[in-house]
Amino acid sequence: MKIKAKLILCVGLLFSMIVLLTGLSGLFIYKLSNDTKNILVANYNTLDYSRKMLIALNNGIPGYEQIILFEVNLAKQQNNITEIGEKELTEKLTSDFDRLKKDPYDLEIVKSIRQDITDIMLLNMQAIQTKSNIAETTADKSIFWVSLVGTSCFIIAFTLLINLPGNIANPIKELTKSIQEIVLQNYSERVYFETHDEFGDLASSFNTMAQKLEEYQASNLDKLMIEKKRIETLINNMRDPVIGLDDKKRILFMNGEALKITSLEIKNVIGKRIQDIAVQNDLVRSLIVDLFVSSTPETSKKQPIKIYADNKESYFEKELIPINIIPTGEKQEISIGLVILLQNITPYKELDFAKTNFIATVSHELKTPIASIKMSLQLLENKQIGNLNEEQENLVESINEDAGRLLKITGELLNMTQVESGSIQLSVVPTDAKEIVEYAIQANKITAEQKKIKLRIEAQEFLLSVLADSEKTSWVLTNLISNAVRYSHENSIIVIGVKQDQGKIFFSVTDNGQGIAPQYMNKIFDRYFRIPGTKKEGTGLGLNISKEFIEAQGGTIEVKSELGVGSTFTIQLNQFLN
Repeated sequence: MKIKAKLILCVGLLFSMIVLLTGLSGLFIYKLSNDTKNILVANYNTLDYSRKMLIALNNGIPGYEQIILFEVNLAKQQNNITEIGEKELTEKLTSDFDRLKKDPYDLEIVKSIRQDITDIMLLNMQAIQTKSNIAETTADKSIFWVSLVGTSCFIIAFTLLINLPGNIANPIKELTKSIQEIVLQNYSERVYFETHDEFGDLASSFNTMAQKLEEYQASNLDKLMIEKKRIETLINNMRDPVIGLDDKKRILFMNGEALKITSLEIKNVIGKRIQDIAVQNDLVRSLIVDLFVSSTPETSKKQPIKIYADNKESYFEKELIPINIIPTGEKQEISIGLVILLQNITPYKELDFAKTNFIATVSHELKTPIASIKMSLQLLENKQIGNLNEEQENLVESINEDAGRLLKITGELLNMTQVESGSIQLSVVPTDAKEIVEYAIQANKITAEQKKIKLRIEAQEFLLSVLADSEKTSWVLTNLISNAVRYSHENSIIVIGVKQDQGKIFFSVTDNGQGIAPQYMNKIFDRYFRIPGTKKEGTGLGLNISKEFIEAQGGTIEVKSELGVGSTFTIQLNQFLN
């Protein structure tokens, strides 16, 4: 508990006890006052009225003045009835007095009246005694409770007097002693407080300071210089360009490779802000753009940087390595700079280009014989050339399916080479969205009929034209419908939708197939990825190429799926606005 909270709690408790003591004292004084008033006012008045009535009776009732005196005090007594039984006695006194006024010389009535007055006086005297006892009880109770609360206040105050000064002064004394040890350069001194109050925080800060001072004292400048030289030698002999920055973006070091590709000199860059160097150096500007411009998912992809190095065009992959440390004795991590590392991937890029060219060449060369095979199959299926027996027809059908599969694979490989080489050729022009849908449906119509699958179009009326490459978009939509047919059950329905909203055209393909498991949703657009356990044929390139084609047109493609229910692929492209 914090010291402030302790003080508030202790002083607040003591204050509360004092308030309680004051309240109890006032309450009991008020009760005693009320009891005293009851004794002095009500019963005393009754005794006074009775005394005056006796005086009037003794002086002789037949006298006019005595009757008036008796009647006045009797009336007052009738309005001052406070005790049980007093009302009946007063009524009897009234009745006897009325009789006496009719016969003033009847001694028996006088005697009865005197007895009535005596009974009333005796009743009130007994009441006075009872109320006196009540007041005495109240006084005793007041003394008890006031004494109890007062004793409690004394105990609490005495406890605070004994403990509170020590709780505050002792830690200060111990801390002062430890500070004196630090002054004497005894940096191994530590303070240990068990509490979690301000003294505990102060002890923690003191120990952190002492630990840092001890580390600084134990450090050796020669060792630090040797380590610095070792690191500089290591960095300068790296074959990859390396640039080191501090937390203010000032250049700490640049190795020889970095200086060579940027055409800079070491004396002109060390200690300078890298943004100042970037003003006059295009390459440095391209290297640090990520430090000052927040990236989006579209721009955050790592793209190789093309730099002229080693007398040829070279490719480098940039990596920003932040340097974060947790200072001694602290818990929060802080940034002290970063390193820009350029990894030379030119050999891998050359191999990738060779692979892409090889695939493009092979795919292109395969298309011609596959097309010849398809034409020969069409001739064999022509009845005018001759009839085939059942076994020959099965062989021709099998060859036709394999040739179609090969043709599709070669087409995907050729599209992939465009994607990998970055040479996707687009012709984005206003196009009728319904024509793209109808083309894709016609391309999959026969396959769908073979599985008794119905292709249903849900198109919004009065659609504007879409800004798209008709060929590439048709290929993507055809591929999505083909996948839907492949993974859907027989006698099911595939819905192809097209609508416009807020300047966008949306194409969608919805099936009721097996769906996609949640763990594979973020991987289905990866190249060569196929869902584990699937028995359907495919290269794993179609969705990746589709994504690249759509994004190259400034659009997006996404999927929503539920395992066992089906999937919906949605393409979003821009409208053509006149």
